Amino acid sequence: MANNVDVTNANFEQEVLNADTPVLLKFWAPWCGPCKVMAPVVEEVADERDGSLKIVSINVDDAPEIAAEQGVRGVPTVMLFKSGAKVASLVGAQSKSQLSQFIEQNA
Repeated sequence: MANNVDVTNANFEQEVLNADTPVLLKFWAPWCGPCKVMAPVVEEVADERDGSLKIVSINVDDAPEIAAEQGVRGVPTVMLFKSGAKVASLVGAQSKSQLSQFIEQNA
């Protein structure tokens, strides 16, 4: 997926807070089974939105500070940011329709 950016402490501000479009931020971990199930769902939704939504991923093991700052208590967690502000979040694996509805209601 071309528009999925891996975010770290170094580029969080640039990729998420200063983004020109709404950002779907996915917190995940390599050991998380539901995260693996949700990865293709996020990819499908991103492909359908083609540029109107930026998709970024954060591995909570690599960037625990960001996860803590954003109040992540479990993975997978998805958050929607607009103009640098968090507008909504959702915890747990979601179906494609649930994720699409979450984006529609908040983006």
